[in-house]
Amino acid sequence: MTAESDLAFDPWDPAFLADPYPAYAELRERGRVHWFEPTNQWLVPHHADVSALLRERRLGRTYQHRFTHEEFGRTAPPPEQEPFHTLNDHGMLDLEPPDHTRIRRLVSKAFTPRTVERLKPYIEGLAADLVSALVDAGGGDLLRDVAEPLPVAVIAEMLGIPESDRAPLRPWSADICGMYELKPSGESATKAVRASVEFSEYLRELIAERRAKPGDDLISGLIAAHDEDDRLTEQEMISTCVLLLNAGHEATVNSTVNGWAALFRNPGQLAALRADHSLVPTAVEELMRYDTPLQLFERWVLDDIEIDGTVIPRGAEIAMLFGSANHDPAVFTDPARLDLTRADNPHISFSAGIHYCIGAPLARIELAASMTALLEKAPTLSPAEEPKRKPDFVIRGLEGLVVEV
Repeated sequence: MTAESDLAFDPWDPAFLADPYPAYAELRERGRVHWFEPTNQWLVPHHADVSALLRERRLGRTYQHRFTHEEFGRTAPPPEQEPFHTLNDHGMLDLEPPDHTRIRRLVSKAFTPRTVERLKPYIEGLAADLVSALVDAGGGDLLRDVAEPLPVAVIAEMLGIPESDRAPLRPWSADICGMYELKPSGESATKAVRASVEFSEYLRELIAERRAKPGDDLISGLIAAHDEDDRLTEQEMISTCVLLLNAGHEATVNSTVNGWAALFRNPGQLAALRADHSLVPTAVEELMRYDTPLQLFERWVLDDIEIDGTVIPRGAEIAMLFGSANHDPAVFTDPARLDLTRADNPHISFSAGIHYCIGAPLARIELAASMTALLEKAPTLSPAEEPKRKPDFVIRGLEGLVVEV
């Protein structure tokens, strides 16, 4: 165990945010678990430990199914943040069995391989249209013009959100996700609460419309579930829709721009990809590993556990470093090298265990569709200016990626 004062890990330092991977290497070299005082968390940097802890039932995304805040030694969130926590705490990502199992079983029906595969022509057509518009304009912001609109449109289409209502979805999502950063500011909390209220009100009205006039969409399907074991409360339905939208595009958006920024920094790999489009499937996996969109995933310790001789007590919080795990040389040969042909690639960018990303097959199709469209329609794509990285750590992405063709 290493004290935080001895670590190079500093999630608020611009230099660290620009390239956290050397600091991760130091964390791995110095031990399997590290106490980080600024956030009162135990950092876990090794792939084997992160992979095991994601499946560890003595950890949980919530503790409120077993303990009150007082019993767990924690302070309840401030009352003014209640709309955010009500929305967040009823989504399956922040629930444990049996509630998590019930909701996931119902939602998973919309994400079967057959259902997702049926969406493929729509996704590929939309990706082609977005890239064609980018090419016709001579370039633009890859984030704004391709990376964002593609997955937002797909998940909105699945949920049955009308096209005319989609403009606020991405801003609402960004404001809500600001609360997942380490020690979010008061301004971030205010934005998240406002977005939670507005998004919830919108979905409440949409759900009422679908009750009166069902459609062929996921919200109608959730309403129509008659099995008493599966039925969702209205709050669970609202929280599930918000989670699906947020999780259904955040990782894809950031994987797209992080990936293309990495390709531009590695021209030899980009040239190989342009010469052989059959590399796209392994390229998608490698780019998600190489610059991980979700750098950290938190779990509460529900019962004491031990890591490498250090007892981590009930009530503590563990921060599993996905970005570090994905660069662990014990698992990945030469992890700092981008290798689009990497065949053995057990990255954990989609998590693992009961909280494994339910939309992973959909995300892979979206990423492959936009990459293929860009390779085919914009074979000379290049950066027009140096990309600016977002000042965030947990959700790693760019402010924009301006390109020319």
